[in-house]
Amino acid sequence: MIAYGENIKVFCGNSNRAFAETVCRELGLELGDGTVQTFSDGEVSVSLNETVRGADVFLIQSTCKPVNDHLMELLVMIDACRRASAGRITAVIPYFGYARQDRKAKSRDPISAKLVANMLTAAGANRILTMDLHAAQIQGFFDIPVDHLLGNPTFVKYYLDKFPEDKFDHDQFVVVSPDVGSVARARAFAQKVHMGLAIVDKRRQKANVCEVMNVIGDVRGKTCILYDDMIDTAGSLCNAAQALVDVGGAKEVYACATHGVLSGPAFERIEKSPIKEAVVHNTIPLPENCPCKKIKQLDVAPIFARAISHVHGGTSIADLF
Repeated sequence: MIAYGENIKVFCGNSNRAFAETVCRELGLELGDGTVQTFSDGEVSVSLNETVRGADVFLIQSTCKPVNDHLMELLVMIDACRRASAGRITAVIPYFGYARQDRKAKSRDPISAKLVANMLTAAGANRILTMDLHAAQIQGFFDIPVDHLLGNPTFVKYYLDKFPEDKFDHDQFVVVSPDVGSVARARAFAQKVHMGLAIVDKRRQKANVCEVMNVIGDVRGKTCILYDDMIDTAGSLCNAAQALVDVGGAKEVYACATHGVLSGPAFERIEKSPIKEAVVHNTIPLPENCPCKKIKQLDVAPIFARAISHVHGGTSIADLF
């Protein structure tokens, strides 16, 4: 149980209730009594069945599929708390949707990540708590404080336990960035697990379709760990894994990513790929009967619980990392 002060309330929407319940267990709190429903015409209805006046309120909601429904639930919850005179409202968004739309890639493109940031602020959020944004610069889209948690410490512990240095030669392991844009996060992870670094260079022709071009780095005969912030359709990840084996001559391939979006043909692709195991966090819930046995989920609810405790107590969350 984590120490906390008085007058703290935690509510959740419908995106990942099990995650919110785990956070509350870690905090030693009961999940707030609230109901988030949908009218027959699709409108969101929120009812808070306990007082929040003057309280430090934390609203847990991942904006995962269906993204727009879950985002609207969060906005309405924030508004309900604001109009009920909550003392402070923190939107806890384990997975921040629209994060990939963070710039104008071509003429007349929207910057939807900035729009969502504006909407959350306008609704009445006083603070954002999230994990592994697709681009760290998105923190600057908000005019309110953003606490950006990191998922890699969980992966570091997992792989150091799985491949301890006293039993495995880490010179025979390589952390691989599946594209040039993810090199910085892959490098930080590689340094913590004391492994080398390689990059898969690819050229994307259109959305969700990519062509692997080259493997930069020595992976021949080595165990590779692909590291990214999210797995969506798994096209990039599986193509990178295939390139590591076919082009680079890798011995075996593992994969990990903070957010398991896993849309479209993702499960089928991972199951058929050379990837031995794909590890994700529970920022997004997996289907009850996951069709891919290669996928494993790690729990980051304790990290969010500790972060909530620090935010509520007014202490630094940098200590968590």
